[in-house]
Amino acid sequence: MFDEVFVSWLNGIASFVFWYPFIMSLFWIAGTLVYIWFRDKDQKIDFEKVDWPLISFLVPCYNEQDTIEETLDNLLRLDYPKKEIILINDGSKDDTAAILKRLSREHLSIRVIQSYENRGKANALHLGAHAARGEFLLCLDSDAILDNDAPYYLIHHFLHKGERLGAVTGNPRIRNRNTLLSRMQLVEYSSIIGAIKRTQRILGKVMTVSGVVVAYRKRALLDVGLWDRDMITEDIAVSWKLQQRFWDIRYEPRALCWMLVPESLKGIWKQRVRWAQGGQEVMLRHWRVLFHWNQRRIWIVYLEQWISTFWAFAWLFVTVTLLLTAEAFQEMLIWITFTSFALVFMSLIQLFISLQIDSKYDQVKRFYLWASWYPAIYWIVNTSVVMRAFPRAIASRYKGGYATWKSPDRGIGRNK
Repeated sequence: MFDEVFVSWLNGIASFVFWYPFIMSLFWIAGTLVYIWFRDKDQKIDFEKVDWPLISFLVPCYNEQDTIEETLDNLLRLDYPKKEIILINDGSKDDTAAILKRLSREHLSIRVIQSYENRGKANALHLGAHAARGEFLLCLDSDAILDNDAPYYLIHHFLHKGERLGAVTGNPRIRNRNTLLSRMQLVEYSSIIGAIKRTQRILGKVMTVSGVVVAYRKRALLDVGLWDRDMITEDIAVSWKLQQRFWDIRYEPRALCWMLVPESLKGIWKQRVRWAQGGQEVMLRHWRVLFHWNQRRIWIVYLEQWISTFWAFAWLFVTVTLLLTAEAFQEMLIWITFTSFALVFMSLIQLFISLQIDSKYDQVKRFYLWASWYPAIYWIVNTSVVMRAFPRAIASRYKGGYATWKSPDRGIGRNK
């Protein structure tokens, strides 16, 4: 009797493990197509006919001696007419402080804030926001290279989409593309991240802005108390705070921003654990949204995050159980082969559609063949990341304090 109940229960979990990513892939594909058909009209903007407001560029830095000068040079070359640049050093241990001091003497148009204790990216952005003179804050990572037209596309939303628009997130693109790991991430940004943002925008709520390039209305940030200093991913946390206060968030795919990504397994692992931990911290903090009817538009995004977390543990449970109980190697092989084939097949379809769409912003179609590596690794890595991040997210909720950071592996040494 017990064996029958257990087998039935196991089959149910195994069905969930298979069907959930399969259905979600179809969902992201459908959402992307709907976005393209109804939202992505690429309205022409005559930059010369708009009275553009002042933008305050905020660039937080921690151990960024290898990248910050290139990023600053890029910002100085932008032809956006009204801008101020604020660089915030968050207690760097390398030569970042000395470099920023020198740059402030060489360029009188920039301002530098020196914080001699590492308090985290959110705290650095706090300092920058209080010093900023502009109503619109454009926050960038210190390895980011912004396309010349990106500020125009981002700010145009604030001028024409209503006073309740709180943030507009841009379209991060990968700069380093000469290794297998970087090309796999290029595939991921096109097939997963871009598709999810487009679909969530159709639903009316976005899980998170992209911290590497995002413009905020300062009034909206002040309304929600700015960024949470105790959250490891300040971009996810502030996105939820804004939307719970009914500030809108939009996605602008034409606002291109070029960034560096990790090119070592250790670097990717640390980055993904931080992302997963940050998402789980937000879910743990904002669980009350499920009990407020006026927050119903964000329910589907919230529940999808928890279901994805449960899926990771379910996948591990089913795999380990089959390893221990399968009567023959062929039985285990059939499960793994069929499941993997179906998910890889759907991933390749999703990728093909996404690359077709993204190719008008970036020549990414030539990387399609690298997709064959992507699905096989993504699900395994994602499962491991979720399980590693979950206890850390719970612990951080009890610990509190400043959520400090470390500079990621950006593959700089491999691309010089």
